[in-house]
Amino acid sequence: MASIAQIMNKKPQSIGPTTSIRGAAKKMRDLRVGSLLIKKGKNIVGIVTDTDLVRKGLATSQDVSKLTVEKIMTTPLCTIESNQAVDDAQDMMGDLGVRHLAVTKGGSIVGVVSVRDLLMHYKRYAQSKLADKQVYSEPKIGQD
Repeated sequence: MASIAQIMNKKPQSIGPTTSIRGAAKKMRDLRVGSLLIKKGKNIVGIVTDTDLVRKGLATSQDVSKLTVEKIMTTPLCTIESNQAVDDAQDMMGDLGVRHLAVTKGGSIVGVVSVRDLLMHYKRYAQSKLADKQVYSEPKIGQD
């Protein structure tokens, strides 16, 4: 089975904690990603996801124009080691109710793995298994 390191996004994007939620949403849209790490100085202090923007930002009664990602980010980060199996990430996401995990190696964040990454992996896996199987057809019985 594949490891997390094989399917993760190796170049996770980040923003500062004082970024507006609108700024975060625009960056996610432009980069076509569903999450951004929150970086304060040299430290990663959290993650903001598209779900956070909707559920903790837009769907609240707070003034969205004054809301920053620091107020809605998920912290602490849910992490998984890069050498763990893809199935471990699936189990962890299901158990924790999250769709993104920060990937670590030796205590440092080296990537992010998302539900979309898992779906693409399982899709490729299923397609390779189907390609391995030969398809047999029933011989046609002619009419006499």
